[in-house]
Amino acid sequence: MASLADSFLADLDELSDNEGYPEEDNAEAAGMEDDGDDDMPDLESLNYDDLDSVSKLQKTQRYNDIMQKVEDALQKGTDFSNQGSILEEDPEYQLIVDCNALSVDIENEIIIIHNFIRDKYRLKFPELESLVHHPIDYARVVKKIGNEMDLTLVDLEGLLPSAIIMVVSVTASTTSGKPLSEENLEKTVEACDRALTLDAAKKKVLDFVESRMGYIAPNLSAIVGSAVASKLMGTAGGLGALAKMPACNVQLLGAKRKNLAGFSTATSQFRVGYLEQTEVFQSTPPALRTRACRLIAAKSTLAARIDSIRGDPTGKAGRNLLEEIRKKIEKWQEPPPAKLPKPLPVPDSEPKKKRGGRRLRKMKERYAQTDMMKLANRMQFGIPEESSLGDGLGEGYGMLGQAGSGKLRVSAGQSKLAAKVAKKFKEKSYGSSGATSGLTSSLAFTPVQGIELSNPQAQGNPLGGGTQSTYFSETGTFSKIRRTQ
Repeated sequence: MASLADSFLADLDELSDNEGYPEEDNAEAAGMEDDGDDDMPDLESLNYDDLDSVSKLQKTQRYNDIMQKVEDALQKGTDFSNQGSILEEDPEYQLIVDCNALSVDIENEIIIIHNFIRDKYRLKFPELESLVHHPIDYARVVKKIGNEMDLTLVDLEGLLPSAIIMVVSVTASTTSGKPLSEENLEKTVEACDRALTLDAAKKKVLDFVESRMGYIAPNLSAIVGSAVASKLMGTAGGLGALAKMPACNVQLLGAKRKNLAGFSTATSQFRVGYLEQTEVFQSTPPALRTRACRLIAAKSTLAARIDSIRGDPTGKAGRNLLEEIRKKIEKWQEPPPAKLPKPLPVPDSEPKKKRGGRRLRKMKERYAQTDMMKLANRMQFGIPEESSLGDGLGEGYGMLGQAGSGKLRVSAGQSKLAAKVAKKFKEKSYGSSGATSGLTSSLAFTPVQGIELSNPQAQGNPLGGGTQSTYFSETGTFSKIRRTQ
């Protein structure tokens, strides 16, 4: 039995050794996947116990340098002294591109801090995250409430709408949460302050970008706004790259992959990027937003090309394009013209001109009513007509068969057209040619009489024709007989 147990253990060791390789392969595959997603932080792997390990953007040198440049530029004001220079060589233009990238990083950092605050404050008020969705509003409310259990003592006026404040107060009275410890409360309040600081920095960056977009891209800013114009330029890599980009790609700038979790895609806006943040797009009905997005992308590309060559520094071309966009969207919303009832034509009392001539007369004669139908449509006075079923039932025969012959069929006389055709064919020669041949036939086919016998030689040499001067012979003559006494 011991040997059997040893063999089982040996088999298990071999199996464990063999199973180690797939785990290593999976680990390598997972590492490859992680390498592909380096741009996005893995929120689950972060340590939420320490705020500094979660939020690292404010301590970077890049963040501090850009914010210092932005503050100096805002204090200095707008300087348009180098309007004739190339945009790519302008230091403010490079600063705008850096600010666009920094604003995206600030948004991602705020989302990470929001998750940190939500996880910490969930022990105190778990229902609050379902009532207040915006990260900045959530941070303000958490900082205002703190560790207070009775929300009637907390003034939330100005932070949330009155209806939301009422719902939050009622929900807090029945919540199952418990007060936080001093350490967790301190970390939560510190995270709220950091989120509010980042939001203020983001607003300052956007204010700087919007103040400079009127100089960098006045026509593009007139259509989509300064904020959206700056995002488009930052994502495309500059105004020159945006001008070289087709409109179908401009429409996708800033588009994110949406996870619908198995729900319907009927109401979701796919393939729309930063352009959905424009005022024109938001004021368009949902049914027309796809067409409106294509139109806005096309006009924005034209405006970016105008700005890239400094074609219209005043922005008038952009305002004209925006007005054209609004007129087209209004035209799409107009109801279709109502269909008016088409009146009947005025009756013409004058007789219409009808076609006449030989062709019409032939057609009338060909489709004329036969004599038999004429008799069937007539009735004699006082004489009952015969019918197909007898006793007046069925189809009546009219005057057919009442002439005394006892026949229903009437001998139809030859019409003028048939007579003319027969005469025409009689005049033609239906026999063979005058040459004597073994294939010569004496049968002729005529449309009137069918097959008839004919003499081809008689038709070729009629009597009295040619050189024949007498009845019997060419040389024979009548002799003169003297009368005897």
